[in-house]
Amino acid sequence: MRALATPSLLAATVTTGLMAGLFAAFAYSVMPGLHRSDDHTFVTAMQRINQAILNGWFMTCFLGALVALGLAAVTQWTDGDRKVFAYVVAASVLYLTMFVITAAVNVPLNNELADVGSPDRIADLAAVRARFESRWVTWNIVRAVTSTGAFGCLVWALVLHGRSTR
Repeated sequence: MRALATPSLLAATVTTGLMAGLFAAFAYSVMPGLHRSDDHTFVTAMQRINQAILNGWFMTCFLGALVALGLAAVTQWTDGDRKVFAYVVAASVLYLTMFVITAAVNVPLNNELADVGSPDRIADLAAVRARFESRWVTWNIVRAVTSTGAFGCLVWALVLHGRSTR
């Protein structure tokens, strides 16, 4: 297991960091930019973003982080490095929180937005947007915070791990 300790911790850190960056970028740039757009543009853009994001790169990071976190936790536990293990567990809890929020809130909202069909055929785009935007943005900010917290825990775990392997 020792041979997997560093690679699994690095993989968990990188994939978690990429997810934190994605959610943060939506929180501080994408959604504020779309907020300034008209209803048709907002709905169209979000529908297209939600289609485009379901790709191999996203899924590798989103699900790969879970696998890497699990492997990192096992390797740190079996290695006997309890300080590093504690930070990996904290990161795992934060990442799982983000994962649950995504599955329970953001994905269902994305699906609802997809189900309304083409913005050209929606009579009340403002109502569609109102049902989606505020809730999606709020929970995305929570995802950004929790995944960034997970990333921070993993960065510190890497520091501690590096000190213990000298």
